[in-house]
Amino acid sequence: MGPVADGAERSGRHAAPRHAAPRSGRDAPVQLDASRLSPVRQTDAKPRQTAPLLLLALGITAAVVAWGYLVYLAIDFGTTARNGDSTAWWFLALATIGAIACLFVGMMLGTRLVNRIRAGTPPTAPPTPGGRRAVR
Repeated sequence: MGPVADGAERSGRHAAPRHAAPRSGRDAPVQLDASRLSPVRQTDAKPRQTAPLLLLALGITAAVVAWGYLVYLAIDFGTTARNGDSTAWWFLALATIGAIACLFVGMMLGTRLVNRIRAGTPPTAPPTPGGRRAVR
């Protein structure tokens, strides 16, 4: 294979090395603006709202603590009901339903908390079809 004519592009094994200068406008180096190199001021950034996250965290904590207490009561009412107290069965059923409801509420609040936290992070780029070889 002979030398490449001036202006012709090479591909494959004989392509220009990766450290070579860019060939087109879209590959041109990015010019940095000196004013953007300064530290971000508090007024430039969006104020982060932590109050909703704190309320969600407190709600999750309250729901999980209530769930634990209702499970404890259900165990206690179950022991009392097995010893012959017929009204304890009703309390056992109410404590069980309450524990299920508290756990459900805690899980729903946990989902909201995770979604709020994820909303603050930038989305990831979708994978390129064909993998790494297609990117080259």
